[in-house]
Amino acid sequence: MTDPKAQAAAEYAQATKLANLIWEVADLLRGEYKRSDYGKVILPFTVLRRLECVLAPTRNEVVSEFRRLTARGRNPHPFLPAKSGHSFYNTTRLTLASIVGGHEEEKANLPQYVQAFSPDAYDVFLKFRFEEQIQHLVDTKLLHKVVSAFAGYNLHPKVISNHVMGYAFEELIRKFSEESNETAGEHFTPREVIQLITRLLITPDLGELKVGRPTRTIYDPTCGTGGMLNAGQDVIHEHNTKADVYAFGQELNPESWAICRSDMMIKNQDIERIQLGNTLSDDKFEDLRFDYMLSNPPFGVAWKKVQKEVEDERDNLGHRGRFGTGTPRISDGSLLFLQHMISKMRPAEEGGSRIGIVFNGSPLFSGAAESGESEIRRWILTKDWLEAVVALPDQLFYNTGISTYFWILTNRKDPAHKGKVMLVDARDQWVKMRKSLGDKRKVISEEQITHVMKLYADGLEIAANESHAFHGKVKVFDNDDFGYRRITVERPLKLRFEITEETLEEARESKGLIKHFGEAGIEHFVDSLQPLLGKTWPGKKAAWTAVNAALADGRIPWSRTTAFQKALREVIGVRDPEGEVQMKKGEPEPDPELRDYENVPLDLDVEQYLKEEVLPHVPDAWIDHEKTKIGYEIPFARHFYVYEPPRPLAEIDAELSGLEARIQGLLGKVAK
Repeated sequence: MTDPKAQAAAEYAQATKLANLIWEVADLLRGEYKRSDYGKVILPFTVLRRLECVLAPTRNEVVSEFRRLTARGRNPHPFLPAKSGHSFYNTTRLTLASIVGGHEEEKANLPQYVQAFSPDAYDVFLKFRFEEQIQHLVDTKLLHKVVSAFAGYNLHPKVISNHVMGYAFEELIRKFSEESNETAGEHFTPREVIQLITRLLITPDLGELKVGRPTRTIYDPTCGTGGMLNAGQDVIHEHNTKADVYAFGQELNPESWAICRSDMMIKNQDIERIQLGNTLSDDKFEDLRFDYMLSNPPFGVAWKKVQKEVEDERDNLGHRGRFGTGTPRISDGSLLFLQHMISKMRPAEEGGSRIGIVFNGSPLFSGAAESGESEIRRWILTKDWLEAVVALPDQLFYNTGISTYFWILTNRKDPAHKGKVMLVDARDQWVKMRKSLGDKRKVISEEQITHVMKLYADGLEIAANESHAFHGKVKVFDNDDFGYRRITVERPLKLRFEITEETLEEARESKGLIKHFGEAGIEHFVDSLQPLLGKTWPGKKAAWTAVNAALADGRIPWSRTTAFQKALREVIGVRDPEGEVQMKKGEPEPDPELRDYENVPLDLDVEQYLKEEVLPHVPDAWIDHEKTKIGYEIPFARHFYVYEPPRPLAEIDAELSGLEARIQGLLGKVAK
């Protein structure tokens, strides 16, 4: 029996070798193409050659049937898939090898060959804008060389399995992504990350999946080239080859969509289950629900392009739509994808669903209490959907070195997990790569994947057992432990009153006083205060009496309007901890400059918190309950923080002395 691990390693090695071989075509394109445009040629030609090899055994039968039915005046297309043995076909005898020839023949025959594919297959090449690339290759006199190169690659399924071909596709896309400096995380999820998240998502259900011939659906709203969909199918089929697993996906990038769809064609799956378009603004599977959902949405990418559609759905459909709970800040749409996936969960009574999504750190804590992000977290936690958050090492992804996290959600938690969220710290589970790939410098080994799976499976037991070797790597919390009240702590405004040269200058520039007296009258007002220069009053009443008298001497009427009183106090009032408490409607007036905010866990009484944590330091503080807000955040790093005491001073002194002696020695050598 073949060792699955050894087989996987062999497939990866074969895929890398194949991708490197195909990548050599880039040498032909240098000078005539930008590096970022290599993929526009190599990807569609790779797909074309793969489809050609897949169709080779039945090509003659398909062409004969096409000609026979056409000659009889019948529509041949409904009958050709049966002859082809696949959902796609080609109605010519042309191949890349037969096309290789004269300049003009290649120019004419290659588009003819591509156009002869079945409509679904031809649509893939349309999205690649392949015929534009053919013309550019003609113009640069490279078509013959490129066609010849691809005609020489043997991509027949008997030589290159579907798995290897899929891995090779991913490797090619990664190379092109690095060349074109795509937005971080836009296309690629490393294989070991895919393996880990799919296993975490599906493994808890293996008891059911191993029995009989189960039917399951898998969905990825940002499916890219289909890596997560393929891995999800593989995990199930590893344990039950009879299982029927149907993959659905939507992708925004045309080239990635074209590759994913071609992969589905090769596997003889329904390619209509892979749709092109923006998931947030144009959901292609609006009425469908799925068993398993996986996604690695773009990190920190703005959703301004779909803002109108998303906000219209939020405002008009509310909770009947996807975004009724709220929307995150415009600069990061990650949580929108999670809301979209939650909307596609099967009801729990119909079997429920499980969701796995890759996020950066932002969705854990960004947004203040009652912000869009906080309300989304509150919704998820109070519905008891969040099963776990798993922290991954940094530098795992090709185009970004940031730390990432898995969120695992389900609406059918087992009894032991109900009302709880598990945090798993796997940040130390990595080995350094011998050679970096872009920003990717770390990889999670197969042994480490197994270790993380074990931590996850035994998480509740590990967290409860303080003597367990990995107790510090798993923590379990009640859902409400992530909620808090954001209280506003006020302190009274305390002022003394004085008139100084600075006071008079501020009066001249005070917008409120200028509005009251006018540009012409402000100087007369300031002159009227000159006799009070240098005077100080401990309270407002005494100050107002003195100012009123000074204004009367200057024949300026005293005003009781709120605007004048406020402007005058802003000019002659000075904050003083020993000053008079200012009153407003019989209550102490809060000082905005002393206002503070505290996040108090939901299970604590805020008044008791004030008494124990605040009043010992500021005895005159109080809580403005009308401003209290409820928020939710998951401060992962805080929960796993381990205090490291500073080095002893003696050790630091010894090190500095050693360095000083070394420097003196070096200077002595220079002096000689």
